[in-house]
This record gives sequence, structure tokens and C-alpha cells, in this order.
Amino acid sequence: MSSINTADSVLTNSTQDERLKCHPPHPVDVDSVNCLQHRVLNTEKAQRMAEFFSLLGDPNRLRILSLLAAQELCVCDLAAALDMSESAVSHQLRTLRTMRLVSYRKQGRNVFYNLQDSHVLNLYQSVTEHLDEIAD
Repeated sequence: MSSINTADSVLTNSTQDERLKCHPPHPVDVDSVNCLQHRVLNTEKAQRMAEFFSLLGDPNRLRILSLLAAQELCVCDLAAALDMSESAVSHQLRTLRTMRLVSYRKQGRNVFYNLQDSHVLNLYQSVTEHLDEIAD
């Protein structure tokens, strides 16, 4: 059994030696690292951003945002345009409202939804533009 461990050590050492030849270690630039540490996202904000982007991982939510990027709409119009039930659209809108991506206003018995602010619109437009560019 010790011969197997020895063989594994030789293989591991050999692999490490090869890696060092390809990527020799370099000294850490302490000033640069200190500067970067002040710019890195803190864990709490990184977690919130991950949740935010995870929320946008649903195609139906993105389709809703695409319509609301064009104009304010009520649930019934969104449902018809998306060929979804009003209940399903309402559920997605509730989720989008929770993350403050959309807001609403009441007019009589109707509730009209729109994008919360220009940040949401800019994010949507930037991602759309990026995807159009890389598709070409």
C-alpha cells in the first residue's frame, strides 16, 4: 500500500512541477491587492445580486419585462399578449414587484404595471443589445 502512495506522490509532485513550469509563481502586488479588496463586492451585496439575477432567469418574467419596457400594461393585456393566464401573469408580476422591478398604479378597477425605474429599463436594454451584438 505504501508503494501506491509513493507512486501517487511522484505523480502529484510531477504534475505540480509541470504546472510551475507553465505558470511560475509571481510576487503578489500588495498595494494592488489592497486596492482591489476595497472594490470587491461584500458578501451580502453579492448574495442580493445573485438573487436578483436568479429572478431574471425565468423566461416568462423576461417576456413580461420586454412588454413593459415598451409601455404600461394591465394584467389582462399582458396575459393576452403572452398567451398566458391572468393568474400566471399576476404570479410573475408579484415576484417582479417583490424585487422592485415593476410598479403599478390603479385606475378604477384596473391595475396597470410598468417598469419600476430607468435602471430596470437600462438593464433590460443593455442585455438585449449585448445579446444582439454577440448573435451577429
